[in-house]
Amino acid sequence: MNVKSYLSFFKIKFINGLQYRTAACAGVITQLAWGFMYIMMYEAFYKSNPAAASMKLPSLVSYIWLQQAFLALFMTWFVDNDILELITSGNVAYELVRPISLYDTWFSKSCANRVAKAVLRCFPIIIVSLLIPKPYNLSLPYSFKSFILFLISIILALIVIVSYNMFIYILSFYTVSPIGLKIVFTTTADFLAGGVVPIPLLPDNLVKIINLTPFAYMQNTPFRIYSGDISAEKALTVILIQFFWAVVLVSFGKLLMGRTLKKVVVQGG
Repeated sequence: MNVKSYLSFFKIKFINGLQYRTAACAGVITQLAWGFMYIMMYEAFYKSNPAAASMKLPSLVSYIWLQQAFLALFMTWFVDNDILELITSGNVAYELVRPISLYDTWFSKSCANRVAKAVLRCFPIIIVSLLIPKPYNLSLPYSFKSFILFLISIILALIVIVSYNMFIYILSFYTVSPIGLKIVFTTTADFLAGGVVPIPLLPDNLVKIINLTPFAYMQNTPFRIYSGDISAEKALTVILIQFFWAVVLVSFGKLLMGRTLKKVVVQGG
């Protein structure tokens, strides 16, 4: 099957995801509230000891607003329950008889689902966060070069996250229930990717370890490039590392999927 077929899967899932406008409106309000709460909390810490922070407050504020705006794109705990249902119910058998790559199909659908939800939510949050007064506002990109690198990095970060989540689906073939896998994978990634606390604010020894893993190259990278916390010169190197992890995770995922499908047994009829 050619690339156009998987683009069709992407388009169908993307259009379907755009239908949930009410949920998106509720998400926008919730995420704006969470953004203000996080910023005010960190502002209190910065006022108590500004020299102790390894990340400037404007950069941190931009990081938080971008995190809220692109939550649907980068939240590691978001998995496609339709795919998990296919596996646990045995209906994945229908997918296996089709002349398509199951990995590529699920990958394109997962990307489309995330992009659709992000498109509905990101623009209102970005507009509001740009208009509110300092120090609570989203800053403009550090430079035009940083903005271009941010766009490149955000695509690679999406690939890294989706390819990471693909392991939840693949390993679910070996379990009775995917709930445990989902909790372990998403909780671990959410913390180590900077979803709870931005990575620069974590202890230095832990940061060094995280930088050796793909978690540092999920949402952490594009958000810090945008704010200038990662310089444009250093960003080029970081983006190359992002690309490396994207290739490694996708390649390993496809290999594991191939071996898994050779052993799949679907009972019933």
